Amino acid sequence: MTKATAERSGFASIVSHPAWRFIVPLAIMTIALGVLRNLSAEIDPAELSAAINRYSPGALALSAGAMLFSYLALALYDPVILKGMATPQMPRWVPVLTGVSSMAVSNMLGFSWLTGGAIRYRIYAAFGVDIAAVARLIATSWIAFALGLLTLIGALFAFYPGGLSEFVALPPPVETALGLLILSGVAGVYVWTWPGGRELRLGRLSTPLPKATRGLTLMGIALLDLVATALTLYVLMPADLAGNFVYFFVIFIGALGLGFVSNAPGGLGVFEAAIVAAVGGTGRPDLLAALLAYRVIYTLLPFTVAALGLGIAWALANRATAGAAAQAVRRAMRPIVPVLAAVVALLSGSALLLSGDLPTTAVRMDTLRDVLPLALVETSHLMSSVAGVLLLIVARGLYRRMRRAWLIAVGLLLAGLLGSLLRGIEYEAMIVLGLALLVLGSFRDAFHRVGLGSALRLNPRWMATVVLLFAGVTWIGFFAYRNVAYSQDLWWQFAWSADAPRFLRATLVVAVVLAAVSLNSLISRAATRLPPQEIPQAVRRLVAESTSADAGMALTGDKRFLLAPDESAVLAYADTGRSLIAKGDPIGCRAAGKALIWDLRDQADRMGRTCAFYAVQTDYLPAYLDLGLHVVKIGEIARVPLEGFSLDGAKRKDWRHAKSRAARDGYVFEVIPAGAAGPHMATLRQVSDAWLALKSGSEKSFAMGAFDADFLSHFDIAVLRHAQTGRIASFANLLRTADRSEMGIDLMRYDPATTPAAMDGLFAEMMLLARDEGHAWFNLGAAPLAGLESRRLAPAWNRVGGFIYTHGARFYQFEGLRAFKQKFDPVWSPNYLASPGQLSAARVLYEVSLLISGGLRGLRRR
Repeated sequence: MTKATAERSGFASIVSHPAWRFIVPLAIMTIALGVLRNLSAEIDPAELSAAINRYSPGALALSAGAMLFSYLALALYDPVILKGMATPQMPRWVPVLTGVSSMAVSNMLGFSWLTGGAIRYRIYAAFGVDIAAVARLIATSWIAFALGLLTLIGALFAFYPGGLSEFVALPPPVETALGLLILSGVAGVYVWTWPGGRELRLGRLSTPLPKATRGLTLMGIALLDLVATALTLYVLMPADLAGNFVYFFVIFIGALGLGFVSNAPGGLGVFEAAIVAAVGGTGRPDLLAALLAYRVIYTLLPFTVAALGLGIAWALANRATAGAAAQAVRRAMRPIVPVLAAVVALLSGSALLLSGDLPTTAVRMDTLRDVLPLALVETSHLMSSVAGVLLLIVARGLYRRMRRAWLIAVGLLLAGLLGSLLRGIEYEAMIVLGLALLVLGSFRDAFHRVGLGSALRLNPRWMATVVLLFAGVTWIGFFAYRNVAYSQDLWWQFAWSADAPRFLRATLVVAVVLAAVSLNSLISRAATRLPPQEIPQAVRRLVAESTSADAGMALTGDKRFLLAPDESAVLAYADTGRSLIAKGDPIGCRAAGKALIWDLRDQADRMGRTCAFYAVQTDYLPAYLDLGLHVVKIGEIARVPLEGFSLDGAKRKDWRHAKSRAARDGYVFEVIPAGAAGPHMATLRQVSDAWLALKSGSEKSFAMGAFDADFLSHFDIAVLRHAQTGRIASFANLLRTADRSEMGIDLMRYDPATTPAAMDGLFAEMMLLARDEGHAWFNLGAAPLAGLESRRLAPAWNRVGGFIYTHGARFYQFEGLRAFKQKFDPVWSPNYLASPGQLSAARVLYEVSLLISGGLRGLRRR
């Protein structure tokens, strides 16, 4: 590796580190809040309140009308796109509900690609739409948005020259020419797609483009959406700052983009700072009032209506348990519920923190002074603020459908209601919390996971969201008390009118709570992994009675077990912290095994884990499909038919010569019975260590055995031993089946310092032994990624797997392993992975690799 390459690699590893997902958004948010603080330095809170009260009902209605028009356009995206795609049938209202609800949530929470895309995928997947179709839908909507934006900008350049003079210093003729060029490019796209859909390629990425007629419809929808969204704020802006709409529109789009990059929920703080800075609104309370009203009208109001409407619809649908309509409603809404509940918790927590940061109304405090002691009011203030930050934290548990998180959230909302009453009769916050309780109460049965993970732990993304939200709300508090001179005495002032001291104390307590939770989340695991368990006697019995040689992998000692109540079947699995992954099909009774597959799926769902089944065959494929899992081929298994097997003929000459060479070198074949290998264990370990040193490898687990005395004691061990010295050249543990349907091997190791025939000679002897004992097949094991079609029209997973199989020799000898087994002229059968989807398959296989290799360090070694 050259120095330049090393430097680029080092830089890439730094910028891709997960910490940057937290640091970059926090830095942008900090800068934005600092800018916003400087730009609003001369604004008095009383002037801001007066500016809000000066809005006429007509202006607010006009802004709300523009908002409704925007959401109406958003509701049309999905129905139009899906009409041109071959997707399963669904009620016509489902795409409309999906489009509106996904945008209402993403506009409130931010991360539009993540939140809106996740909601779309979950809803459509419930109606049988695959993830590739959902990805095409999202890509098509973004392309339509981009073409609409380009069309609007091109039209402004071409037909309104000089309108962008504040940003683009170009002569009007040049501006007109540039506009016509942009419009010509957009028109060219539609001419190109007029005969039918085309495929757009950007490097390795590709997405189909809709037919021109549908594309023009989508572009019109995008134009309506963009203009209506900008008008929602434009009609609220001070006339002298808004300027012409063209000038304002460019500022608005830029502020939206910066807010998106910031990762702050809905771009909170960043969007406002960009608008204030761009229009030169420093010290203007009417501008901040416009931004606040825009937030309420365009984000808070639609989300509130959507949350209440969906909550009522969910409650009614769950009462009407009969009927196809109710079932369709539940199926469509179930994916939305956790995201919606998480946003409700975020809003409720923010409302509690905000109400605690702002001054209380003197009249309400006078009422409390007559009936409550001051100490209770002070305590209620702290209690409400702590409940607010805990609601921000527990929102992640709601997103994961944790029952414990739902119970905690309900308790915190009740505590917040009581605190809001006692600390100042804050009925505004009480209304918000009451509505949140109504929504969460309606969704009660959707939170059923009872996993071992804590509801008060955060991953880095949620940690960044909570910290940014807390920072934005705290800035508002400092803005409200900007005219209060700071002194250390403020911390110890306890009085009915001491709002600023209460704000300082509450902010400190909340910061301590947030820091403690964040620190605990960073130093502890996000989820408790279930450890391996001792192998029950029933599992040993079922493995001995099994008709599959691979059943022996249940005895490696690194798995957990689901046993049927009557102990007639068992399913072996491991917990990665994110997934419960079964190794192979169930062992034992078929009917009981199918029930165990569902039991593992239910357990994973309760724990908030992914459920997957690795290296499964065809016997249980219908059961995996019934679970809604996606089955992908991950390789092939080689089995040699033993009927009439011999070492005669040209194809078997290598094995025949190896057997003869081992005999000439003085080595004989023998089988050490199960449980009798104790006296030979030290010699076997020497062979194993020599083999590991030769391969520069490490012991594996999960899908294959390691050199472990307890594991090897379950099996007969075939060895090539020197007749005079007793030195062992090679060994393998034999996996037999009860019905003699097949024999297989797992641990096959040899000492290269003994005889060149150590491995091939042992193979030849074992296959002859299996034939003589009456086994029908000899199982040579799997060849990973073998047999995957990599043609142009093959699924993406097959093409990626085929590419790795062909070009991945640097990491694993895929082709070499298959070529070795092919010398035995075997029959190849497919090996499958059943997982939630093609995107999940890659992650599950990565987790399986970690289980096999014992972690990242083992994975890096060949």
